[in-house]
Amino acid sequence: MRILMLPKWYPNRYDDQDGDFVARHVAAIVPHAEVAVLFAAVARGPLSRLTECDADLAGPVPVLRYYYRARPTGLGPLDKVLKLGLYFWCMVQGYQRLLRHWGATPQLVHAHVLLRTGLFAWWLKLTRGLPYVITEHWTLYLPQNAHRIGGLRRWLTQRVVGAAAGLHTVSENLRTALAQLGIRNPRTAIIPNVVDTTLFRLPTAAEPRRGLLHVAAFNEQAKNLSGLLRVVAHLRDSQPGVRLRIAGYGPAEAPLRQLAADLGLVQDGTVAFLGKLTTEAVAAEMRRAACFVLFSNYENLPCVLIEAQASGLPAVATAVGGVPELLPADGTCGYLVPARDEPALLQTLTQVLTQPNQFNAATLRSYAEAHFSYPAVGRQFAEFYAAVLQRP
Repeated sequence: MRILMLPKWYPNRYDDQDGDFVARHVAAIVPHAEVAVLFAAVARGPLSRLTECDADLAGPVPVLRYYYRARPTGLGPLDKVLKLGLYFWCMVQGYQRLLRHWGATPQLVHAHVLLRTGLFAWWLKLTRGLPYVITEHWTLYLPQNAHRIGGLRRWLTQRVVGAAAGLHTVSENLRTALAQLGIRNPRTAIIPNVVDTTLFRLPTAAEPRRGLLHVAAFNEQAKNLSGLLRVVAHLRDSQPGVRLRIAGYGPAEAPLRQLAADLGLVQDGTVAFLGKLTTEAVAAEMRRAACFVLFSNYENLPCVLIEAQASGLPAVATAVGGVPELLPADGTCGYLVPARDEPALLQTLTQVLTQPNQFNAATLRSYAEAHFSYPAVGRQFAEFYAAVLQRP
């Protein structure tokens, strides 16, 4: 079975972690199908030509990454139209190149994150007769953000999803949010994000795990890191020596660093900003920490929570989006608190830190392996594809 992947986000020359969750889905699918990836995006730096292509056709997954100029003419309204045209031109060129590489057409097209990817997949269906499926991750469709979706985009999304052979979301919460917007498909599957359980593993040392860990993009509207910093400032009063290590990067980094300094959290070593870490470094941090904290205002299905589980690390997170689908109500993997409820977070973190033996790392690990490992997620995709293509 040959599958052409069309991701909106994918690791690229400007950011090797952009869309890494899509890349992990692709890796989970590889044992079950012959896969190629076609990606196109606006360049984040100067290009010597109008478009450029980074081709990697020698590996187990052929990948074409196209980039096109952000300002082809310097005239805003015109550039917006031209960029749309450049995107589709890159995709057509890439599709033809992959056909030559494969020597055959794909049997299924898989678009990851709408809308342009889905429009191109729809075009392939109309002109080539190729069935397509859609995976959606985007928090844009959650109730907190849905007001940003214009009427035309919503109408097109409804049509693209309705014409697909199947729809996949990574959480039941996102499926429900899409349905509330009239974005539905009769064949819908819920398949979670995936974790590398070889990389994210239990610690081997017998040393006790210490401190809190937060890993996320510095997007204050979504992640509410300022609220977490205020809670840790209060937690320090009752838990002297508490430590919070923060890994990540993004537009809100400078003001958040300043807030931490204003609260006196940096000077005394309570908070350490680690910057952008490699995946390997994040895994090492998870093996050292005693608790993972995510105080988000909204989420979909955060990969960091399943990475924590694979590392035997309990979590305290807000009951938003798909997060309750990751933390069972029995408390075996951690605790949920209401969004923006700083007193509740303070109380729950105090409980976790003062009762460190209430969680079983092996139980957390087993849950992650059963639900989020490459084999577990790959099997679910294989079943989804078989149903779409009506194969036994």
